[in-house]
Amino acid sequence: MPVRLRAIDSMSVFTDPRLSLVNRLAFWAAVSLLASVVSASAQNGTTGIYSVPTPRPINPATNTTNPSTLAGQRQNPFLGSTPVDPITGVPLSFSLATAIERGLRYNLGGIDAMTTSSAARAARLGALSLLLPTITARAAKVYEELSLREVGLDIPGLPASTGSFGFADVRVFATQSIYNGELRYQYRAAAAVARASDFNAKDARDVVVFAVGSAYLQIVAGAARLDTATAQLASAAELDRLAHDRVTSELAPEIDSLHAQVERQSAEQRVITARNELEKDRATLARLIGLSVDQPIVIDRDVPYRPVPDLTEASLQSTSLQARADLAAAGAEAEAAALNVRAKRAQAHPTVGVTADYGRGGDRGHFDQVYTVVAGVSVPIYTGGRIGADVAEAESELARKRAEYEDLKGRVAYDVHVAWLDLTASQSSVTVAHQNKTLADRALAQAQDRYANGVANYLEVVQSQETVAQASENLIASLYAFNVAKLALARAAGNAEAGAKEWFAQ
Repeated sequence: MPVRLRAIDSMSVFTDPRLSLVNRLAFWAAVSLLASVVSASAQNGTTGIYSVPTPRPINPATNTTNPSTLAGQRQNPFLGSTPVDPITGVPLSFSLATAIERGLRYNLGGIDAMTTSSAARAARLGALSLLLPTITARAAKVYEELSLREVGLDIPGLPASTGSFGFADVRVFATQSIYNGELRYQYRAAAAVARASDFNAKDARDVVVFAVGSAYLQIVAGAARLDTATAQLASAAELDRLAHDRVTSELAPEIDSLHAQVERQSAEQRVITARNELEKDRATLARLIGLSVDQPIVIDRDVPYRPVPDLTEASLQSTSLQARADLAAAGAEAEAAALNVRAKRAQAHPTVGVTADYGRGGDRGHFDQVYTVVAGVSVPIYTGGRIGADVAEAESELARKRAEYEDLKGRVAYDVHVAWLDLTASQSSVTVAHQNKTLADRALAQAQDRYANGVANYLEVVQSQETVAQASENLIASLYAFNVAKLALARAAGNAEAGAKEWFAQ
């Protein structure tokens, strides 16, 4: 019997700039592959908990160069979608809000969650139908010939059979369960399962918001890296020209020109790499929101630095216990498991039911009234230990569900705490990164002036360029980490959709 696995790991992995976007999304969404459904129906009497994938952070040791790893990612519904729009030559423009809205419509993880929720509601209706009356109608024209000898009537002088005869029979049949404890508890358990499935569908929407938002912010960061690399290439090209002129004028050694050429070509490589990564990030977003990877996409790169409104970790901790949909789903699943235990125990109780039929029967224009009414009580006396085994199995499932629910309550507090730490740390990092970038730009400008005037050598310029490049990367990574931390905090607090709208409003 599959069970949902949970592993404890830090949410700070989402803000680590060393990890690729696929790793970050796989970290959050791959657990949906581990989420399983323990399902059954009232007809076969097995314990069932219907649920949709619930995200749990797991070990993010994902190797994107491993073919088996890539195959697993292709099966992850939150990394896929259902493309519906044809490819157009005109680039489609997206803001963060419109990208999230489209992801909620076409992301495969969200679609799977909705279909699973629909299946759970259908199972509830199936359990309800066993408690309601069943009415059927039947009309028959019967032709028979009976053998008297077959029933032991071998009387001398009488024929061996009745001869051919026929009759008509038209009736309406009805059955109704008056009391059946097992069916009643099974219906209540199915209703709890349907509620859990609805909560899981809401939680899946939060996962989609986080996945699409992270992909969108990755494009913003990638575009900033490309702009920075392009600016560094222009600077390196200008310094290469200046170094060549100084060497030609015999004002500098030839090695300065060689260093300048190496720096320019290194800057060209960084531009190529940044452009390639940006295109891959666009393809990733397209896969998440239902677009073809060949569809040109233009995003609104103006995602301003906007601090989180006045919030406290304590307030988020208290509200998250009511807002987290996965916690509510786990509570409903535990309730369903408890009701399932009662249903298994009710198998030993008496059941009361009524069956009846009414109609007309006869032949050759003579149809007489016919009916049957049966009220019965059924009492199980000996079942060979089957009921006891069913109860033990259901109690084991209940203990597991309750343990998972208690663990998830602690997990919610942990998620909020870690997300809050990541947010406060990244917010401070953005301030420091801005200051470092300003200082690095000033140092580079002075180094270039000193070299142009022959006061400093080219090594000082190269070191300043590297410092600017590092400061620019730190600033981009810090802004990306801060924005993703806001998404992670909204996800941890159970209001990813509302948080994305409020905390990233333009």
